Amino acid sequence: MTSTFRLADLPVHLGLGATVVVQEPHDGSMRWYERYGQRHADDGNEGRLVSMHTFTEPWDTWEMHPNGQELVLCLDGELTLHQEVDGKTVTVNLSAGEGAINDAGVWHTADTDGPSTALFITAGVGTEIRPR
Repeated sequence: MTSTFRLADLPVHLGLGATVVVQEPHDGSMRWYERYGQRHADDGNEGRLVSMHTFTEPWDTWEMHPNGQELVLCLDGELTLHQEVDGKTVTVNLSAGEGAINDAGVWHTADTDGPSTALFITAGVGTEIRPR
């Protein structure tokens, strides 16, 4: 039996063979995603990164996951998700209990007016980040 952990502090990787592997603390940097990709390269594009984050202000970056879709589930508060689809920005408002999907290759970012918490299930290998 393993010890407990806080998903907000330590994301997990869902891997081949129905494995769950606790990760190092997520710092949001490209280097973190590179290390994550190296650790789980053998799972290919089928592995999933599961993370939970609380936001108090708008994101300062866009991100994109080229190798698969991402589920965004708002757990508390409200999030405004922005997606770049075919050269246009599509906006989706999420309240607690509501979810949205970022398709593979779609750049996305989010805004919030107050504290909000979201759960992400991401095809994290190959993630790209750019300034907003």
